[in-house]
Amino acid sequence: MDSMAPMRKELAYRPITAFLVTSLVVAALSLVGGSASLARAATDPMTVVKTVVDQALEVLKDHQTPLPQRQQKLRELVNKNFDFRAMARSALGYHWRNITPEQREEFTKAFTAFVQDSYLSRMQDYSGQQVEVVSSRSQGDGYAEVMTKIVQNGKQPVPVDYLLHRKDDGWRIYDVTVDNISIIANYRNQFNRVVNNQGFDKLLQDLKNKQAELAARLGNSQHAD
Repeated sequence: MDSMAPMRKELAYRPITAFLVTSLVVAALSLVGGSASLARAATDPMTVVKTVVDQALEVLKDHQTPLPQRQQKLRELVNKNFDFRAMARSALGYHWRNITPEQREEFTKAFTAFVQDSYLSRMQDYSGQQVEVVSSRSQGDGYAEVMTKIVQNGKQPVPVDYLLHRKDDGWRIYDVTVDNISIIANYRNQFNRVVNNQGFDKLLQDLKNKQAELAARLGNSQHAD
């Protein structure tokens, strides 16, 4: 039985903009030299998100640069702006404490590649949506939430909120909610089911297999073992 089938169904169900918007923040950093340091140095999370989102749409509209090059830029930049270790730990839930440090590193690597390739494989589906940064609020010392919405012609706006925490080198995104549904919580529900029924090794192998399929589709298998 394919334990990743529910995950693929969930991924397919998501509006395409739900995937694209998760990459919008980092996409903008490829536009101009120095924008990465400018955004990361900002002390206001809303300013960080607004600065990069305003420019990110230009990347998605850029049809002059070949798609593989834009995807590669995103891959290189996303690691600087998303806290994938925190995301992987949260996605695995309480199972994280039951695995070895080596397994944690292997899972984080597989999870990161899987998530990145899931988003990158759908970049070409962008069809002119706009993003508005609405507001922000503190979630306690070193934590913040920035509220945005995706505006689509003829459709209801889609609320997309970014959860950030402050690291030594600046603010990093550790979760994104779409229509009040956490992407990380969604993964956690899927992963928990697989681990409980078939074990951690099965989940890890399924992640690697799915990511290899995505990488092949992207024409880039550099993350596959």
